[in-house]
Amino acid sequence: MAEEDAQRLDSWLWRARFFKTRGIATAIVTKGRVRLNSDRVQKPSRQIRVGDVLTFPQGSAIRVIRVLGLAERRGPAKEAAYLYEDIT
Repeated sequence: MAEEDAQRLDSWLWRARFFKTRGIATAIVTKGRVRLNSDRVQKPSRQIRVGDVLTFPQGSAIRVIRVLGLAERRGPAKEAAYLYEDIT
């Protein structure tokens, strides 16, 4: 697959507006609290693709989401909602 078909995990979590800062997203991944297709991930640079399933804590809830799109920028929440499907 081409590089354009993938995006860094920490960057995507931030751009999809799950975390307020990219630093927070990076910390959650580094602590091993994110699963990518059922596998624990500890590298924020791990590449994700459309169709991947992510499981991670957000506040007191556990989120399970399917990646529907990759983000070029961190846009408004309405725009970010098109990047994923909540399958919790």
